Amino acid sequence: MASMSTRSAPFADPEEFERAADLLSSAGSITVLTGAGVSTDSGIPDFRGPKGLWTTNPSAEAMSDIDSYMGDVDVRREVWSQRRVHPVWEAEPNAAHRAFADLRAMGRLRALITQNIDGLHQRGGVPDDAVIEVHGTMLRIMCMACGLRTPTPVVLERLDEESDPHCLACGGIQKADTISFGQRLDPDVIGEATRAAQECDVFMAVGTSLTVHPVAGLCDVAMMARAALVVVNAEPTPYDDFAGAVLHDPIGEVVPALVRRVRGTAPRN
Repeated sequence: MASMSTRSAPFADPEEFERAADLLSSAGSITVLTGAGVSTDSGIPDFRGPKGLWTTNPSAEAMSDIDSYMGDVDVRREVWSQRRVHPVWEAEPNAAHRAFADLRAMGRLRALITQNIDGLHQRGGVPDDAVIEVHGTMLRIMCMACGLRTPTPVVLERLDEESDPHCLACGGIQKADTISFGQRLDPDVIGEATRAAQECDVFMAVGTSLTVHPVAGLCDVAMMARAALVVVNAEPTPYDDFAGAVLHDPIGEVVPALVRRVRGTAPRN
């Protein structure tokens, strides 16, 4: 590996890149946690960044509150209107999504835990059974009364006639099959994510501010299980001081470069 170090990409901190590459190359099992920053190159805005959805439009965060959604028809109508024109319908997986799929194909990706609801990891080539969606998916709609799940495009087609389409089975309020503020995370999904954090050699957090718990606490779970932590994010995170390597380079460039370094290497016992 030493001979390859001189060929690393010109990232902001080449030594930090080398540390991250070495940790990943030596790992037999890697668990990845991704946040909104992974999908920005696909045209989907993040939430808390300088140009994030909640930064530029504070009312958007309020519309993510479950009580507001369930109790105010005008909020629901606005959410449906925005859902119809969401950039996810035009988005394509980017280089980072494809790099994670490559990591899985190499047999090195234990699991990919994502806070994203856009389905781009699966479309980028990571098998569905390797993706743990802790915040659900916007690609399905769920009835809040009977639990019926329907593909989102099927419900969106009804917006030409209905501004707040209710469940066709029971008449209940419908919303995206995602976790809103005020909703409880699925304990089975969190349990699966916790096991993935415990059963890896390296835990890699990418494109997430690591400020939202309990998901951010998966870093602690992994480190307590003696896994090394690698953080890739545009802005500093609360876990940077505990990580074996921290990279603030563009995700769409640095993640594929790291995965290329893993290819052709054998994990060290």
